[in-house]
Amino acid sequence: MKKTTFLIVGKHAVVEALKNPSRKIERIFLTEDAKKKINRENQSLNLLKNVHVFYKSKKELDNLCGKDETSHQGLIAEVEQIEEITLKEFIYSCTQSNINLIALEDVTDPRNIGSIIRSAAAFNVKGIIVKDRSFPSKSKLLYKSASGGTEHLKIFKVSNVNTALKFLKTKNFWISSFDSKAKKDFTNHKWEGKNVLLFGSEGLGLKDKTISKSDFVFKIGINKYIESLNIANSVSIVCHYINDYLENKLITLFQTIFF
Repeated sequence: MKKTTFLIVGKHAVVEALKNPSRKIERIFLTEDAKKKINRENQSLNLLKNVHVFYKSKKELDNLCGKDETSHQGLIAEVEQIEEITLKEFIYSCTQSNINLIALEDVTDPRNIGSIIRSAAAFNVKGIIVKDRSFPSKSKLLYKSASGGTEHLKIFKVSNVNTALKFLKTKNFWISSFDSKAKKDFTNHKWEGKNVLLFGSEGLGLKDKTISKSDFVFKIGINKYIESLNIANSVSIVCHYINDYLENKLITLFQTIFF
């Protein structure tokens, strides 16, 4: 049975999809200038070799994008969803001792989710847990904002985020909630082992019920003149810090063993 397809737009989103052997691409729509740029920047890969390519004008691509005001940069791809792996399948197959996942509660804006995916992929987060019914899995805005990040981490769609967290706790994951009212700054913590970083919507934050099930509750330290940060910025700050923390720990361990 043929899978349903959808459109992704933008240079980085489309190029990373072309590089991903797990992503089935039906067709590419692009301008002549975009083709030249792809070939120039990826000379050794020949990304368009086995793809159905259709040349279009900028106006024709604008019409394909529809009314969501997404900048296509001369590139649109018709793709299928990547074959999904469940959260349980991933956990049972994972052998790493240090692993970080992100869980999102009631975060639904595709631009924010896309930016979160981009930061998570950049800082070595292995996957993002989202509620299946509210995840905009075919949103052009999400893929554009993710800038290719969707090709480099797992998206675990679950029916209930709290149930997923309960399962992860049985597999030795620490659940860390982020809340602006928390007392402890997240930088005053040893980020080791298996962690789930839990974030809520920008407007309402995490539900009290969700926070109560967490092992830790942290804040991101900002000055008193700003009430809060954008959810995507918050995730980026946390992921960068933890990635840096783990890399420095590895360097220290290496120096201890060999010097």
